[in-house]
Amino acid sequence: MHTRSEPAEREPDTSARPPLVRELLLVAGLFLVYKLGRQAANGHVEEAFRNAGHVWSFERAAGLPGEGVVQGVLLHSHTLVQAANAYYATVHFPATLAFLVWLYRRRPRHYVWSRRILAVLTGAALLLHLIVPLAPPRMLHAAGLVDTGQVYGPAVYEGTPATDSMANQFAAMPSLHVGWALVVAAGLIVATRSRWRLLWLLHPLLTLLVVVGTANHYWLDAIVALALLAVACAALRPPRTPVLTHLPWRTAAPVQSCTSPAYARSGARR
Repeated sequence: MHTRSEPAEREPDTSARPPLVRELLLVAGLFLVYKLGRQAANGHVEEAFRNAGHVWSFERAAGLPGEGVVQGVLLHSHTLVQAANAYYATVHFPATLAFLVWLYRRRPRHYVWSRRILAVLTGAALLLHLIVPLAPPRMLHAAGLVDTGQVYGPAVYEGTPATDSMANQFAAMPSLHVGWALVVAAGLIVATRSRWRLLWLLHPLLTLLVVVGTANHYWLDAIVALALLAVACAALRPPRTPVLTHLPWRTAAPVQSCTSPAYARSGARR
């Protein structure tokens, strides 16, 4: 007889789960710092466009494909470009929040690690936003790209960056859309054991194509986000998955049939 050999679903380690109220206050505080930091980095119009020209020239010298390659595919379909705009506008925060909630409930130890990675990545990104203001490719005349949000909708930003009181449109580098999507994918890959878990990488890949195709970010913005995440992950190692020492089943003793040699020998002895 064959016995079950797969490990059971691990129960969440409740001892590693931090208090909910504290976490809500902490996440809300981090979000507030994120918004205030982006607002503090606003302005610097001339420097932002000068840096945009440098990034565009560097990408072409490095042989990176033009961002217009991706946008050209989107512009072939009105529905596709609107779907990309909607993805850019609506997926970023809800997907990250759902990821943190699931980890908090099901993988508390991985939740703490992922929250720290997000905090470090976001803090480093805000510092770069202050140091290197950067106009996105949709504003750069040399890029020749379409502001798909304004033309096709739905739009995320106001038309004029100088009057946009809700967001800093000159905070293109690094792309936190891509950075947070990478954290979500990496966190789910580390925290789960499904044979299909690598498919979570489709989330940051799709996000990359969306932010480039809608002309909100350069390729280099995503590359810098990936580099910052690599540094954060090297500094903050993920928790190890505990080894199960108690299994909810016992291996049954082998059942001897009446035709087995061992049974025949025991019968002969009797």
